[in-house]
This record gives sequence, structure tokens and C-alpha cells, in this order.
Amino acid sequence: TEVTEKLEEVVMIWIKQLRQVIVESEQMRREADDVGPSAELEYWKTRMSSFNSLLDEIRSSRVKKIISILQAARSKTLKQWKELDGSITIAANEAKDNVRYLYTLDKFFGPLAKASPVTMMEYIPSLMNTVCMIYCTSLYYNTSECMTSLLLKITNQMINTCKTYLCEG
Repeated sequence: TEVTEKLEEVVMIWIKQLRQVIVESEQMRREADDVGPSAELEYWKTRMSSFNSLLDEIRSSRVKKIISILQAARSKTLKQWKELDGSITIAANEAKDNVRYLYTLDKFFGPLAKASPVTMMEYIPSLMNTVCMIYCTSLYYNTSECMTSLLLKITNQMINTCKTYLCEG
């Protein structure tokens, strides 16, 4: 029982730390008003990396041994642990899925940033079709918040490209 108590203390510390990570990841993002769509991809890549690292740690043999000992001891802390494990798995899957879909837009980000306004217009129909495809098929990215954020960033990039074109001309 002494070993079990010590292991429960360790797991409770992990639970507290993991909850903090989840709370921080759910807070509103602060971004510049004129940030472009590539920032959206970078945000989800960073989030994917963070949550995949957490998953690797949670699934490590060291952690699995501790959890199995607590399972054998019928520890009450396991319910909280399993809930957090599930939340982290969902967050990692969401980030991975969003990165996969946003990569389909990556080919438009360069032309959107470097083209003239006239040339840029050639890319808009394909870009919008791809955004529509993401909205229709993504498990996670098809919310109004995600779509609004993405379309705002695409619009920002178009405005920045036009400003640059006007200043150079």
C-alpha cells in the first residue's frame, strides 16, 4: 500500500500537469490582425507536435508499468487518468487531421502571397473548392470558428498582397 500511495501521488502530479496543458491549449489564440493562412498551418503543426509528444510519454513503458500497478491495486486515480488520456488522444487526432487538411491548401499560400492581384485571382476558385472540401470532409476543422479563422487569414493574405502590389507600383 505504501508503494501504491507513492505511485498515486506521482500520477496525481501528472494529472495536474496534463490538465494544465489541456487548459492552455483550449485558450483563445492571440494573433496579429494581418496574419496569413500559413500561420494556421504552423499553429496546428506545433499543436500536433506537442500532443504527439505527450502521447509518446503517456504510452511509454515506464508510465504503462505504473498504470498497470495501480490497476492491480484498483486505484481510484485511474478514472481521472483515463479521462485525460482520452482528451489528449482526441487533441492529438484533431491536430493531426487538421494538419493533413491544411496541407492541401499549402500549395496556394505561395501564389497568394507573391502573385499580382490579377494572377492571384486565378487561384481563388481552386482555393475555395479546397476550403469547401475541407469543410465537407474534415472531422474536426468543419466548425464555424475554424472556417472563419481560415477565411479571415486568406483574406488578410490577399489584402497584404494587394497592398504590396500597390506600394511597388
